[in-house]
Amino acid sequence: MKMESKNGGRRRGFTLLEVMIAVGIFFIGVFAILGLVSSSLANARRLQRPLVDAGAVASWLAVTNRFVEGIKTVNLGDVLGDAYNGYECTYDVQEVGTNKLFQVGYTVRSTAGNEIIYSMTNLFYSPQSPAGSLDGATVARP
Repeated sequence: MKMESKNGGRRRGFTLLEVMIAVGIFFIGVFAILGLVSSSLANARRLQRPLVDAGAVASWLAVTNRFVEGIKTVNLGDVLGDAYNGYECTYDVQEVGTNKLFQVGYTVRSTAGNEIIYSMTNLFYSPQSPAGSLDGATVARP
């Protein structure tokens, strides 16, 4: 760090290696801060979109307490409100026991990209439902 000048006086300064190490440490800090800002902005964008899952459709369907075998598709905007426009849920109802036990599989998709966002399966006991395929019904009712 200490160097002699041509005049015989001492000149103080940093070597090239010290400057490069300092610049490297500076850029590591800058990139770390930019990474945190970027992830914070992505999380904020995710919070602005509604949380779309099949649980809301499952509760909506369970309130009816009547299940008919078959595959149906509903627009979530019609069922849950305008915040859910652009999403649809397909649910498949199958009787899995002769005692009115139904298995319902849900799949939530985006109507724009048709990508699967959420899927789940529930079992429901529904004694008020019409006879299913295991109870001797020959035709699925709408």
